[in-house]
Amino acid sequence: MRIMLKSKIHRARVTWVNIDYEGSITIDQRLMEEADILPYEQLQVLNLNNGVRFTTYAIEGGSGEIGINGAAARLVAKGDIIIILSYCQVEDNEARNFLPKLVYVDARNAITETKRAIEAMPF
Repeated sequence: MRIMLKSKIHRARVTWVNIDYEGSITIDQRLMEEADILPYEQLQVLNLNNGVRFTTYAIEGGSGEIGINGAAARLVAKGDIIIILSYCQVEDNEARNFLPKLVYVDARNAITETKRAIEAMPF
C-alpha cells in the first residue's frame, strides 16, 4: 500500500479564523464535494503566506467559506492563501496509474477548473 494524494483544493483564500471553535477547517460544501472530501476527513493544510503546514479535519461551510478554527487559527490570517490536501491508501499495483482530483479556485473560492493531473513545470 502507498499513501497517495487523493485530492487538492489549490490556492483557496482564508475567509475567517475562529480560535474559540473546538477545531477543524470549515470548507465550502461545494468545494468539498468537488474534491471528494467528507465531513471529518483528515486533511493537510499548507499556508503559502508563511510556509506553515498542519493537519486537521473538514467540516462543511457555506458558499465561498474557508475558515480555520481552534488552535490552527493561530497559524493563519484572514486572506492567507492555502492548499488543502487529502490522501488515500492505494494498492501498489494501482498507484502508478492513480490520479488525484485537483480543484482550482479564484480569489472568492469559486471553482475555476478541475483536472486530474498536474502539468510539468517548464524549467
